[in-house]
This record gives sequence, C-alpha cells and structure tokens, in this order.
Amino acid sequence: MLMNSDNRLARLHYLPSHFRQISGGDHVLCAVSGERIGLDLLRYWSVERQEAYASAEIATRRLLGEA
Repeated sequence: MLMNSDNRLARLHYLPSHFRQISGGDHVLCAVSGERIGLDLLRYWSVERQEAYASAEIATRRLLGEA
C-alpha cells in the first residue's frame, strides 16, 4: 500500500548543498518561527544545527544569535 505524504512532517538530514529525506512528508517547520515550509520551497538550513529556516533573514538572525 502506498503512503500519501501530503500534510505530513518530513524528517530530513541537512547537508552542505542539499538535504536527504529520512521519512516521508511534504514539509518541515522553521526552527525559529514554527512556520510550515514545503520541501519544494526549502532553501535555508543549518548543517551544524540540523534545522530549517523559513527565510534568509531568519537564518541570518539565528546565525548571529539574535533568534
């Protein structure tokens, strides 16, 4: 039976230039804002912290310790 991954949280392993999907799903949550990020829109993450960010601004603030 095929599992539908719509509206499910995905588990990812973040690498320097891409990510690897560990479990099925169609989105992740921003580590700072909690905003839902579709995998097709995911552009910002931290390899060291293994967390995703909804925007470049949020990622920068997190990197600078402001978030």
